Amino acid sequence: QVKLVESGGALVQAGASLRLSCVVSGMPFSRSTLAWFRQAPGKEREFVALIAWLGPTLYADSVKGRFTISRDNAFNTMFLQMNSLKADDTAMYSCAAGGSGQNLAFPSSYDYWGQGTAVTVSS
Repeated sequence: QVKLVESGGALVQAGASLRLSCVVSGMPFSRSTLAWFRQAPGKEREFVALIAWLGPTLYADSVKGRFTISRDNAFNTMFLQMNSLKADDTAMYSCAAGGSGQNLAFPSSYDYWGQGTAVTVSS
C-alpha cells in the first residue's frame, strides 16, 4: 500500500520561511517523479514544483526563486523549502508521486497523493 504523509504546514507571517516534508512508503521512491501541488480555498489545485527521479526540477512561475524542491532517496522523503512567503501562498499543500506522461504539471499525471498540510500566510 502506497502512503504519502506531508508535514510542516503552519500559520506564519508574510516574509517567513517554512519547510514542508513528504514521506513516501510502499513504492520505489528513488525511481519516481515527485511533485507538490497546492489548492487555495475556492480555487483549483495548481502545480507548485516537481523533481524527476534523475534530479531535474521544474517550478511554477509564481514560486520560482522563492521555493526549492528536493529529495532524499535514503529516507524516501521529499521537501519543499518555501522562503519569502506571501499571502497568496496560503493553501493546502499536497505531495504527489508516480508522475508519468507528457505534462507533469497536471495533477492527473500522478498516481499517488497525500492528504495535505495547511499553509497560512498572514499579511
